[in-house]
Amino acid sequence: MRYLPLTGDDRAAMLAKIGAPNIDALFRDVPSAAVVSRSAFDLPDTQGELEVERGLSRIAARNVAAGSVPFFCGAGAYRHHVPAAVDHLIQRSEFLTSYTPYQPEIAQGTLQYLFEFQTQVALLTGMEVANASLYDGSTATAEAVLMAQRLTKRPKAVLSGGLHPHYAETVETLASLSGEVVRAPITPGKAEDFAAQIDNQTACVVVQSPDAFGLIRDLRPIAEAAHAKGALLIAVVTEVVSLGLLEPPGHQGADIVAAEGQSIGNGLNFGGPYVGLFATREKFIRQMPGRLSGETVDANGKRGFVLTLSTREQHIRREKATSNICTNSGLCCLAFTIHLSLLGEEGFVRLARANHARASALADRLSNIKGVELVTPNFFNEFTIRLPKPATSIVDALADKRIIAGVPAPRLWPQERDLRDLLIVAATETASDEDCDALVKALSEVL
Repeated sequence: MRYLPLTGDDRAAMLAKIGAPNIDALFRDVPSAAVVSRSAFDLPDTQGELEVERGLSRIAARNVAAGSVPFFCGAGAYRHHVPAAVDHLIQRSEFLTSYTPYQPEIAQGTLQYLFEFQTQVALLTGMEVANASLYDGSTATAEAVLMAQRLTKRPKAVLSGGLHPHYAETVETLASLSGEVVRAPITPGKAEDFAAQIDNQTACVVVQSPDAFGLIRDLRPIAEAAHAKGALLIAVVTEVVSLGLLEPPGHQGADIVAAEGQSIGNGLNFGGPYVGLFATREKFIRQMPGRLSGETVDANGKRGFVLTLSTREQHIRREKATSNICTNSGLCCLAFTIHLSLLGEEGFVRLARANHARASALADRLSNIKGVELVTPNFFNEFTIRLPKPATSIVDALADKRIIAGVPAPRLWPQERDLRDLLIVAATETASDEDCDALVKALSEVL
């Protein structure tokens, strides 16, 4: 396929047909501040395919891959080891050719692994039912808020200050038109008090644990406060490996759990595609977005799988739909299912213990550096430290030493000046002793 299949005459004929004077007129609704002029891009003239490949390869070579240097970034996307068996199995032709089971009767294999995936997610989260995945963790969180508004017939959503800001922004984008979204204050390393913000108009309280600073939250008092006012508790998990050690949100009173499943079976992949996990109580199932695969028996008594709940967006009036972003990340949740099956329950717990041990040891070493303060008192594999200098400058200085030290808080909260000296550090099982030594040594040198 050619990149430019239309000639100038073709484009002129199309513009004349629709009554537009030129191509720029097609973008007149775009704010001028958002329009980038063509002269802003320093691109060469037309080149052959070989020259283009060489040019793009030179640009790609400037990237620093997570596995090529000591790497301590987290903040919602985590580097874990994915066994080679996962990639091998998901590339089998039976899986590569499967898609959303619009005709369930001929998609038994797809429905079976979705059923197994749902079972895994329900067990991990401590909930009664889980769907066949959503687009990613942030949109799953927004869908949870919309679902809570439908269930309670209330407009207000209260978001924890420790909720990942990208998740909060996604909630505001999707849920603000159907109600009110209120953000609690940001209190790094501390649990904020929700009591004053929960009233008889509150549909839900959204709390992340571990939160964006790595703090592990006790959800029980929040659940009690929400339920006392007739509101629901939505628990958010961005690091699903933490559920190998922490008590499941469902056992702490959560009504809906929205999570990001990228850590299991899926690499960082430059930010996607990822896989949204969504689980809830069985009594809420009719308002759950997405698909649900179920097990049954046929006329001969043989086990089979069906779509117990399908995407009603495709079948009924839009105003009755339960979801606007119902994408099932099929291949990603297959990778999740295979990886978790290979680990097994004991292996998953061992993986979680290895993550916590690695992060705890690193936190102790970093907090012993003069001028460094550990902000997060209890955490899983991610914690926040306070530096004597702006975190962004420290990260840049360590990047020059080919060490990716973590995520500076100003990158996530650019308007919060009180957070400019905070650095969020994640240490998974992939951080070796040599990597941790390099970080401690380099940070000591630049401070």
